Amino acid sequence: MIRTQGLSKTFVLHNQGGVELEVLKDVDLKVAPGECVALDGASGVGKSTLLKCLYGNYRISGGTAEVAGIDIAAASPRELLALRRGTVAYVSQFLRAIPRVSALDVVLDGRALRSEGEQLLLRLRIPMRLWSVPPATFSGGEQQRINIARSFLEPKPVLLLDEPTASLDADNRLTVIALINEAREAGAAIVGIFHDQRVRDAVATRVHPLH
Repeated sequence: MIRTQGLSKTFVLHNQGGVELEVLKDVDLKVAPGECVALDGASGVGKSTLLKCLYGNYRISGGTAEVAGIDIAAASPRELLALRRGTVAYVSQFLRAIPRVSALDVVLDGRALRSEGEQLLLRLRIPMRLWSVPPATFSGGEQQRINIARSFLEPKPVLLLDEPTASLDADNRLTVIALINEAREAGAAIVGIFHDQRVRDAVATRVHPLH
């Protein structure tokens, strides 16, 4: 479901005279359905950058990246949008808060799955009194749970997870671990960043080091 060969990513710092910062170089990665691959490496090694390359937020500088048979580097904006709608879910470290849009509507994101969305919010311990409130005022942990609910609402073949449990308490951390394992057992191909060793041990089928 996921394959990279020689993937590289270089940023050009235009405000510093065009200095080039090479963040990723020659990354080879394969992830099959039913696998959860944990990216490992020191802070700043490029783990989040790799996830954003796979999602198409960052254009790769060299090599190839394929997700569900789609060449991410060559994909048009329409193809990337279709891939995200039907195939790839991405849990980032931060929720993009939308003014005046309720938490439940953020989770649904236009999908006619209200009952499923409500059940997921209950499972993630978001009280009903907050469902109609825009999540911009929520705590970091509450916002992260809204983020997770939006990405896990529909089963998708590919999951990209960037520290999904970083802001969560112990009970909610266990809930998210269960959601990840359920998705993997259902056949999802998962790539994630898990700095919490306990979470990594609970969900990862193997570890892929980045240097």
